[in-house]
Amino acid sequence: MYDSDSFISLQNQASRFDSPEFHLKQMIKAPGRLEQFSLTVPGLFFDFSRQRLDQKIKNSLVTLARKSGAKKMFSRMVLGDKVNTTENRAALHTAARALVDTNLVPEDTGIMNDIKKVTRAIDIFSAKIRQGSLTGTRKKPFTDVVVVGIGGSYLGCEFVYEALKSCHTPKIALHFLSNVDIDNFAQVTADINPDTCLWIIVSKSYTTTETLANLAQAKAYLERNNLLPRDHLVTITAKGSPGDDPSNPVLESFDMFDFIGGRYSVSSAVGGVPLALAFGFDVFERFLKGCHTMDSHALCAAESENIPLMAALISIWNTRILGYTAQAIIPYSSALSKLAPHVQQLYMESLGKGVDSNGIPLLRPAGSIVFGEPGTNAQHSFFQLAHQGPAFPVEFIGVLAPGYAGEQVTSKGVFNHQELWANLIAQTLALAEGMDHEVPARAFTGNRPSSLLVVKDLSPESIGMLLSFYEARTVFEGFILGINPFDQFGVELGKVLASGIRKEMAEKNQNPDHSITHLDTTAAFYIRSLFAGKIG
Repeated sequence: MYDSDSFISLQNQASRFDSPEFHLKQMIKAPGRLEQFSLTVPGLFFDFSRQRLDQKIKNSLVTLARKSGAKKMFSRMVLGDKVNTTENRAALHTAARALVDTNLVPEDTGIMNDIKKVTRAIDIFSAKIRQGSLTGTRKKPFTDVVVVGIGGSYLGCEFVYEALKSCHTPKIALHFLSNVDIDNFAQVTADINPDTCLWIIVSKSYTTTETLANLAQAKAYLERNNLLPRDHLVTITAKGSPGDDPSNPVLESFDMFDFIGGRYSVSSAVGGVPLALAFGFDVFERFLKGCHTMDSHALCAAESENIPLMAALISIWNTRILGYTAQAIIPYSSALSKLAPHVQQLYMESLGKGVDSNGIPLLRPAGSIVFGEPGTNAQHSFFQLAHQGPAFPVEFIGVLAPGYAGEQVTSKGVFNHQELWANLIAQTLALAEGMDHEVPARAFTGNRPSSLLVVKDLSPESIGMLLSFYEARTVFEGFILGINPFDQFGVELGKVLASGIRKEMAEKNQNPDHSITHLDTTAAFYIRSLFAGKIG
């Protein structure tokens, strides 16, 4: 897409935004600016009036979207075409929440039958656990769940869990064991009672090294406490994987589908089993409905009215045309504290590519750095750089109604949630307008782009819409740029190199006098230091 007429047109127009009349402090004063540069669907409002674009650029972006065929590709994805071309797979995360809508179901009816079968199994299993009719070795009801998985096997689920806790008290607490670091294992086990804890192992292939290492620790932990692993383990894995082996019985096993990638898997069993155990299947189902609402909007809304598509276009404008190398996600809600880590993986693993879908090197690698922290914490962390250092676009998120429904007192005449919003509004203004000052260190250049995404509350439906928005935005951006947003070969090289290093360590465990000769001198130095317990 980089050499398309639409893309070249955008590049040619970019220089005029260096003129003073295109400074954001001037542009946002235009009558009707907010109405012209905002979109809404019931429950969600997207304000991009403080982005560095005008109507001409907006029109050019919409033209780019149309010529790229992004919406047609999205429709092909929904129908089950193998849009993940490098792995010859479909990408059907939308099907996991399309249980009643014919527009969002794949053409292969067998796929929906399989999804519905797993969904029913989640409903039945979670009810038995929550009612206490299915218990562990000592016949005590489960009170805690440890989710063992890494990357997409936990990040999305953790985000949704933390978000829903603000309005729904979990009956069963979730803990996440992702890092192979033994200190992570120690922290998790310090917070649970082994008799009443269920362990959910999430791995499609059941060969992920970190997950298998933690599984081995979990089994040993259960056995030390005289508990049977088959009474306390649940697997979420692909059919026929080592985790789906009848000779190694577990309490229950749920299918992961080949056509749902890890970072898009929250609405499958990967998120469904833990979230239904924590909050009940009805809450999980409401979350799915929220996802479905945004999926339907992404599929059906015209390019100029399509919220995730417009967000994708703005991201392309900022990163590929204006040259910003990073973007921040700042939710003004502590409940959304795990959103940025989830989107960080979703976006950077999907779009951090150096070749297009045909394997041709890109003129400029796709993707950008994504990071974030809840406001107002971020204001006292990295907003010094946001205002006076190298500029980067910011995506603010506001929640109209907080999860907390108890009594509040005022400070300086306002309630806490109002104070939060005062800061949110102020930051969008400050980034756009800046401020002149006779002391250079106190001057703010402004002209720093931002968007504001507003959800009405922290209900399961709202969290579902937010999750689906980021998924659809990421997918659209990949389609427009002509890259595959569903593979992730970039994560493999380090794993391959680690296997050789691991082999040397294993041999040294067996024979302390083993001489490391198959690695470069630096790697050998660090292995010797590790075994000696000192550097040098």
